[in-house]
Amino acid sequence: MTQAARPADQMQFAHSKSASPWKRIFRIIRWSTYTFALVVLVLLLHKAPPPLVETSPQAAARAEEKFEQVEKAVASGQPATLRMDETELNSYLATHLALADNGAPKPASKGGAQGAPNSSAPTPQEVEQMRSNVRDVKVQLIEDRVKAYVLFDVHGKDMTLQLEGRLGAQNGYLHFEPLSGQIGSLPIPQSTLESAVQRLMDSPENREKLKLSAEISDLRIQNGEVVASYR
Repeated sequence: MTQAARPADQMQFAHSKSASPWKRIFRIIRWSTYTFALVVLVLLLHKAPPPLVETSPQAAARAEEKFEQVEKAVASGQPATLRMDETELNSYLATHLALADNGAPKPASKGGAQGAPNSSAPTPQEVEQMRSNVRDVKVQLIEDRVKAYVLFDVHGKDMTLQLEGRLGAQNGYLHFEPLSGQIGSLPIPQSTLESAVQRLMDSPENREKLKLSAEISDLRIQNGEVVASYR
């Protein structure tokens, strides 16, 4: 009986020996997947430091005065150009944006542009949720590009979004051409970023929000300034 059992034992041993490498490969793939998911999660939750931008009441007052001057020129039928530097823009946003930590929403100023697209989330519903939970916004003007930093709350956890691109006017609507973006410390693939921005800008829910004032004929970033041309 011992001799009869040997061939079966040998076959079982051979089978277990051949299956062992596949088990090891499966374990490697499984733990690699877990590790990758963990790294992605850590990068998503790792807040990027805010950019150093200056704000001041004086700069906010200058921005308000520039809007008033443009309004007067347009009302009298004269073309006008509005120019705001980085400090004026951030100071204006700080006093007019209704952020989550600011309590009740503040009324928007007359003559101001109707906002920039929040173009990071893949669906309009997620954008609305992010916008309602926005805690901080900072904007850098770099030559002909704009770089936005947004801090928002997701289920009690702070996350950051950074977007860089070119701002402009197209057929009476605000247009944003994304160049790069990242959530936390995780870069957003360019194809995903472009698709998300395009979908948001074409969404009926956001289309009217991106409509510029009829008096604005052009909008761009030039030499580190926001330049809006009024007709």
